[in-house]
Amino acid sequence: MTTATRRFAQITATVAVATAAVLGCAGVAAADEWPPIPTEPSPLAPFDNQNFLTPTDLDYWNPFVSANRLTSPFGTANRIVCTGFHGVLLDCWQADQNGQPHKLVKLSLDFPGSLGASLPGGGPGHFVYPGFIPGS
Repeated sequence: MTTATRRFAQITATVAVATAAVLGCAGVAAADEWPPIPTEPSPLAPFDNQNFLTPTDLDYWNPFVSANRLTSPFGTANRIVCTGFHGVLLDCWQADQNGQPHKLVKLSLDFPGSLGASLPGGGPGHFVYPGFIPGS
């Protein structure tokens, strides 16, 4: 690994931890509710989703991979329900250890991904479990 690549990886990890710490200051809210299922057919109907890159995946840290990312203490092991439109995730909820849903915070960027913002709908998103601080 070259020095520039190593330095970029260190900066990326530092910014990710700082972002999660700032989001964690908001505190953990009471349990949310799963999104309602529409009574009529809708393109925004909620669906179960496990298709996320997590910090244990090497591609999560690769800024050239345009994919949805998840930063959560549960990874993708607990149930995740999302709403989306034309392949772009809008909102997601994840169950805690007791099965209670919590709405995930969608970051304004797919950080550390650097590509995809020009894709339809803004491309992939980065979702963070509310109040989660990596390494704690």
